[in-house]
Amino acid sequence: MNETTSSPSPAPIGTTSADDLTSQLRQDYEQLQDLFAIQPVIIQRFLENQAASLADAVVQNASQVRFNLPDRVICDASPGHHGRATPIPANMREQMAGGLMDRLMRVDLRTALRQRLAELEQSEFVSVAVAARLLRHTTAYYMVHNMLPAGRTVNYRPAEGEEIPTIPVVEESEAESAITATTDAIVEESEKETRRGELLVPYVPYARRFFLPQWVAFDDKGNLLLSSVNEAEASIASMQRYLSVLHYAVSLSPCIVVDKVYQQKRYGMLGQLVNQGRALALYHTKEIIQTIKRRAASQDLNRGLSISLPYFDDQDLVMRTRDFVVIPAGRIMFVPAFVVRAAREEAVKIAQDTRLSHSTRKHLLIQLRMLEKAFESPDD
Repeated sequence: MNETTSSPSPAPIGTTSADDLTSQLRQDYEQLQDLFAIQPVIIQRFLENQAASLADAVVQNASQVRFNLPDRVICDASPGHHGRATPIPANMREQMAGGLMDRLMRVDLRTALRQRLAELEQSEFVSVAVAARLLRHTTAYYMVHNMLPAGRTVNYRPAEGEEIPTIPVVEESEAESAITATTDAIVEESEKETRRGELLVPYVPYARRFFLPQWVAFDDKGNLLLSSVNEAEASIASMQRYLSVLHYAVSLSPCIVVDKVYQQKRYGMLGQLVNQGRALALYHTKEIIQTIKRRAASQDLNRGLSISLPYFDDQDLVMRTRDFVVIPAGRIMFVPAFVVRAAREEAVKIAQDTRLSHSTRKHLLIQLRMLEKAFESPDD
């Protein structure tokens, strides 16, 4: 019996596999790192100073930014060409992105800067093109490495049926004290950080399972760890800004995604933000339930009831609200069964709403089930 083997079908023309794309990004990253490394120290410092100014302008989304290219740059990182610096024409050194025309055309600085750098990379002068590439990459590198605080080494796992790892894995060495209050400072000696000796850690053990414990607002039971909901919302906003900076860095230099520090910071903060964003949504849901019960007891819901249910959208990484009517406006006596019915009807709509990710729908359904259970009668 003859056996035949079939070779894998070639990829369609114009398509690129994920592995090929990653390999290309890594190659680009390493080339830019090598190119930066062979520049004279004075040129490196110059590029870093310009990158710091550009990064600040990008993060603040300023109306415009002025920057300068160096007076010379080494254009070839291949062996045998080190040290051969090529001058940059004097009339090409001073640059600007943004301005009145961009504002009139509603082009923000981030887009304007990317466009200007792309134009410079197409310059007929090789030294200008190389300097623009280096400045683009150095700015992204600065944003990732210098603008954002470093966090703890963390390990998350995804919830069942989800893709984003959001649940911190408990280390075997972690010992929780039964007498530790949420506000206590804890003296800890980490085996992973022996050089630092004893650490005074003003966070509860659960918070210390996350990348940046200072922004953890809720524990695994949904209890508020901070002094107010406003502080919790401020922590969520801080985490969103953190990830925004990483996003801006990638938009400037896509190959920064293979940088190890980028990967550590994005992994650590993404899991923490989604976890805490969902916890904030659940906390608000409990508050809504208590508010409805309190107003119902005071006969304050007989003229209608609508609910704006906050939830965390893990695709856009923002808090949103889902609005639905429980009792139409009018003189209708409040009955708890109305909430149950409205929650069930809304759950059917959400289950079919493909605009939301699977995991976002899942957590919205959990919140609606909380509403439903809170107002069910024992016979339901």
